[in-house]
Amino acid sequence: MEPKFETLAEKLFVGKRLTTSFSEDKTYELWSAFMPRRNEVGNAAGTSLYSIEVYPPLFFDHFNANTTFEKWAAAEVTNFNSVPGEMDTLVSPQGLYAVFLHVGPASTGPITYQYIFANWLPNSAYTIDNRPHFAIMGEKYKHDDPAAEEEIWIPVKPNINM
Repeated sequence: MEPKFETLAEKLFVGKRLTTSFSEDKTYELWSAFMPRRNEVGNAAGTSLYSIEVYPPLFFDHFNANTTFEKWAAAEVTNFNSVPGEMDTLVSPQGLYAVFLHVGPASTGPITYQYIFANWLPNSAYTIDNRPHFAIMGEKYKHDDPAAEEEIWIPVKPNINM
């Protein structure tokens, strides 16, 4: 599984967020709060939904499953003129991303992430950049479908030590 590389322009998001960790995964709680209200998000820039992670600096240098990070369930918007109550805004700055296609049910996503971080990244000419990570769940995303597709966007920068 080789990524494609994309330089992404700044993106604006509106959604729900919470603090979680890999050991105490609150993804279900987050999406359960967002999905009933997703249609309240005004100025949507499409129909795709975004699962976003904002990790603290050096999160991957000293990985610990108990370290907390910010997780988002969000929609991309064209502006912040219409933000529903109890939702937040996020600006993702421009930057380079390695984009992987995950095919299969959401439950097999950890296998794809394991490949990215344990195999591909250490053997690539890139390191993680400190910008939001996200998965785009578009038209082909179906949570439990073996043929479901979602794009996994990992922020990267050239590894200056290579």
